[in-house]
Amino acid sequence: MRRQKEISYERDDIRDKATPIKGIKTDDFNNICKLLQDPIVMYAYEGAFSKKEVQEWLDKQLRRYQNDGFGLWGMIEKDSGELIGQCGLTYQEFNGQQVPEIGYLLRAEYWHKGYATEAAIACKEYAFNILNFDKVYSIIRDTNIPSQKVALRNDMREIANFIKHYRNIDMLHLVFCVNKL
Repeated sequence: MRRQKEISYERDDIRDKATPIKGIKTDDFNNICKLLQDPIVMYAYEGAFSKKEVQEWLDKQLRRYQNDGFGLWGMIEKDSGELIGQCGLTYQEFNGQQVPEIGYLLRAEYWHKGYATEAAIACKEYAFNILNFDKVYSIIRDTNIPSQKVALRNDMREIANFIKHYRNIDMLHLVFCVNKL
């Protein structure tokens, strides 16, 4: 996979050679809209978000930063400074408990270039080395094959599946996990 543009981290604690990560802010709303209102990007969520849903998503990330010390961070293209996606750690429910999950979402024009994999690996290392989690998960819709491949490249293995009810639809999700070595 060859990248056209170089990317770098703005966060020193999860710095990597190529993929950028920074905390999102309320003034990132329009850039988050480009991501969450794209029906192609949002196919695993059963469609694009409304402006209200985008604001709720943004508010939720800001609460996560405040309450958990982490959340989904913005992925920034180095040359342009443009937000190209999100990747990070959130708590998600699995088997009746909250587990740390690595999640990622990129604008379609940045798919299949290695950005999600690189960012997910950096988030795993951050989860293990800085946050001291013993294991991390990725919970992925069964139809989202590219995200499943990212999880596998992040040394995760499928350990379970369950039905998640979202937007009035029952969706099969696969649970991937990796343990700290």
